[in-house]
Formats: sequence, structure tokens, C-alpha cells
Amino acid sequence: MTDDPAAPALGFVSDAIAETLRRLEIPYIALNPGASYRGLHDSLVNYLGNTRPEIVLALHEEHAVAIAHGYAKVTGRPMAAALHSNVGLMHGSMAIFDAWCDRMPVVVLGAQGPLAADRRRPWIDWVHTVQDLGALVRDYTKWDDQPTSLAAALESILRAHQQAATAPQGPTFVCLDTELQERPAEGAVALPDVARFAPPAPPQAAAAAIEAAAAQLAHAGRVAILMGRVSRDPFAWAQRIELAELLSAGVATDLKVAAAFPTAHPLHVVPPTFFADAAMRELLSSADVILSLDWIDLAGTMKAALGSAAPGACVIHCSLDSYSHRGWSKDQQGLPAVDIQLLGDPDATVPALIERLKATPIANKRAPSRGPTPAAARRARVDAATALDLDDIADAIEAARGTRTLTWARLPGGWPTARCRFAHPLDYLGHDGGAGLASGPGLAVGAALALKGSGRTPVAVLGDGDCAMGVTALWSAARHRLPLVVIVANNRAYMNDVRHQETVALRRNRAVANKWVGQTMDDPPLDFAGLARAQGAAGFGPIADRDDLVSALDRAFSAADRGGPAVVDVLVGR
Repeated sequence: MTDDPAAPALGFVSDAIAETLRRLEIPYIALNPGASYRGLHDSLVNYLGNTRPEIVLALHEEHAVAIAHGYAKVTGRPMAAALHSNVGLMHGSMAIFDAWCDRMPVVVLGAQGPLAADRRRPWIDWVHTVQDLGALVRDYTKWDDQPTSLAAALESILRAHQQAATAPQGPTFVCLDTELQERPAEGAVALPDVARFAPPAPPQAAAAAIEAAAAQLAHAGRVAILMGRVSRDPFAWAQRIELAELLSAGVATDLKVAAAFPTAHPLHVVPPTFFADAAMRELLSSADVILSLDWIDLAGTMKAALGSAAPGACVIHCSLDSYSHRGWSKDQQGLPAVDIQLLGDPDATVPALIERLKATPIANKRAPSRGPTPAAARRARVDAATALDLDDIADAIEAARGTRTLTWARLPGGWPTARCRFAHPLDYLGHDGGAGLASGPGLAVGAALALKGSGRTPVAVLGDGDCAMGVTALWSAARHRLPLVVIVANNRAYMNDVRHQETVALRRNRAVANKWVGQTMDDPPLDFAGLARAQGAAGFGPIADRDDLVSALDRAFSAADRGGPAVVDVLVGR
């Protein structure tokens, strides 16, 4: 660290921390801090003047982290989330786990009462102080620290940012003792030159491995490419298209992650899904070489598509994910059988593969077979009185969107895959990583924050359970005038659990009619439009008629155009 003569006077340790956050160009900080951030909050508001990083106030710690997570899904950059002591970290832990499983960068700032016992206020500082706060989230963060001096705190912030943004990305955690935050900065403060602590560029796989992979891909009769965790970079998107076209490869994408390949492209033969289906089985069983670009659960997909036998094709896996695998969580999924490991970032490795393939004679490829078109895949309607479903929601959005460019911030399980029409890396942002509930609203708000001013309108289709648990995140969108349209697919039940109950009842030869017990949310029904209005958002519904749905969505889009969130409560069949 070097002295910076241009730095303003730093009166307190928290001033130096705030100044370092500003220099790192962390553009926002989602805050739910409580008393444990008195020093840092004062520095952000008074020392920096609430300019940059701007404070985004959240009503719940889980929302604060989810907003930062959603921001990272658009930008690929870390945003900071400040959580109140041990109780706040416990509240936010689910969202941290989501970011971990989604491999998204978030810098989580924790705090607690003074480590020095004689400096704690009676009662409150004691219950909000623990011996090792980072232990609460250590199994699903990349790195954590609890500095006890000014110099150590600045280094911790630098390392937390660097580690979060280094591939494979993920959340980091720094605990700032309140006594440290409020301590005066004595003497000249040496502020860091943040440019010297920038994260490294994502690494490319080894040259020998790339050459071996290119040889297999060039000589194969039929190639399948599984497009998994990749960036929102338009250049990388174009490179993936070039690679697929060069190999005449059949391409599959995944609804668990963001858009990775244009779904209308003739080579995109497997519509995006959450789980392997018949089209995936056809693609993988007919391939001579399978190239995985950081595909989530490669082993599980192979097993679901091909059975328990090892795949006959040569399997090439390009990923850095093994660097994130731990013992506590099993988010690493099964261990895949792989013939060539490309230990590198897909975005960095694909251009090298293309370059090597262009220098290699490529054998004639068998054209992949494409599944049914979206029009053919549309299910037949029984009659006009049939309950609304997700296809109806998709139809109504298309009818109401006009010329708007949409970003699908979230889609629910059961979304009709044939309706997924993605032509740009920002058209769809993927799921939450940890597959819990309450994440959807916060992720959508974070995406809206990142997309503000971009000309895109973020749209999130959420389940009623997910929205019910996280609805107060929408207050942050209303406060910051963020354009956002949320559609609640409301079946007034925890349907995933209902299906589990039915499965177990059938297996045990018990009453299937009881599958609803303890799972329905209809006595009384939740008023999502009312809940939205309570957060300052526009609320419409509940909607049970198709014509009313288009009208409500038209009004919701207009409300978003004026600046702010809108929620449409849509009653769907069970």
C-alpha cells in the first residue's frame, strides 16, 4: 500500500474502508446493517456523501444478498451486501448459499460487537458477538476474514473483492468489529492502489489439452455441446456460435443457468430444460464426442440420459469448478467420467479451441436432428374455461410486451421450454443456484438495478411460494424506481411438495386425496397484488381470465416504463 496525496482527510477507520470500497468501483451496497454498522454507515453517507457506492436499502438481510447476487448475474461484477452482526448473517445465509452454488461474486460485509469484552455494552453487544462469525458461512464462501486493525481491514476488503471476482467466482465474507469501525485513524493513512489488486483474467486450459480436445472434435462424426456456466459477454456468445457452426454440433442449454446460445439457431436441438429429456437422450446417445462447457451436473445428466452405463462417446469437460468443491455441501454433483479435462474458463478456452480447429482438417459431420418447433410443441387447449397455465402467461407477455426488449430475470420450474426464445446473453439470467425459496424477488430486483437505463425491461415469473417468502424485496425496487415486471404463477399451494406427497402416498397405497393437507395457501388466499402495493409497487389481480391477463400485463409494463416495479397475480391451475 502506498500513500495517496490526493486522498481526503480520513478521520476514522471506517472512512478508510469506505474510501477503499469507492476506489474498487463497487457501484452499490445493499444494506440492512442495524447498529453494528454505525461507523461504516456514517462514512458511506457523510464521508463519501452517498455518491459511490450508493446505498440500496433492503428490508431483510436475505434480500440484501439476493439483490447483490442478481446484480452480479447481469454484470459479472461483485456488489457489496452489509449484514447486521450474527443475527443478520444467519438471516442472509440462504442467499449466500445461493450465490455460492450459482458461482456468483458477492462481497458480504459482516459485523458484530467489540471483540474486547470490556468494551461491549450490556446485553445487546454480548448477544450480537460470537467467537468466529465467519464459521457460520465458511463452508459456502470462497474466503473470509475478521481483521482487527486498519491496515488489516483494508487488505481484507481488497482480498475479498479480488477473490469474489476471480474465476470460479463466489461470495466472500469480511467481519468488521464495531470498535474497529469507530476507531479514529491515527496519523497518515496509507491507502491502497487498488489497480494493483485487480482480479486476474480467467485462465485458459493448457495447450496440450486444447490440442487433444480439438483433435477429437475435428475427427468426430457427430458432436454434442452442452452449454453451461458462461458469461454475459457478447463476444463470448458469438464465439460459442462460431464453435458450434464450425463443428456442425448439436447444442443443448440449461434453464438452471443464464442464456448461453441462441435458441432459434438450427444447431440448438435441445430446448433449455431443468432436467434431461428425450431430446437430450437423443443428442447424447448419438454423439461421438460430447463437449461440456461447465455444464452443471454433467454426471447426473449423463446418467439420466444414458442410464447407468458409461457414455460411449469421448467426453471433454471444460471447467474450473473443481476449485470450488468442498466436503460440507454436495453442490459439486456427481463425479463425471471424462476423457479430456480442459481445466480452464470456457470463455477463455473456446477461442483457443476455435483457433486450433481452424488449423485442423475437420471431418464431415452428421447434421444434428432438431426437436419440434415451438409452434408444434404448444399444447392443445381443452376449452375456454380451462384454468390458466404457464403457456397462457407466456402468450400474454408476448401480446403485451410490444416492442420492449425483455430480460427474463427468473422463470419457474415447469416453464414450457419451447417458449424459451433467447437471442442475446442478457435475454435470460438463470435460476438461483441453491434451489430454495424466497430468492426470486431479490434476484429480480438486483437484475433490475443492473439493467436500469439499459433499455431492457426485466421480467420475473415467480411461483407463489417463492414470492410469498421474498415479496418485501420489491420495496427496494420501488424506493429506487427500478423498472421491473413480476408475474406470480399462483396455484395457491406448495405444488412441488404436493407432488411429493402424492408420490409417497401411491408408493404406500394410501389416500392420494390427502396430498393437499398442509400444502395449500387458500384459506385465506394470499393477496399478491395487495402485498405488492404495500411495498410501493403497482399490483394487479388476482387474474383468472385470459383477456384480463393481457390487459393487466399491458398496465404492468406501462407502470414499469414510468419507473418502478409492478406485480401481476395470475391464478393458474393445479
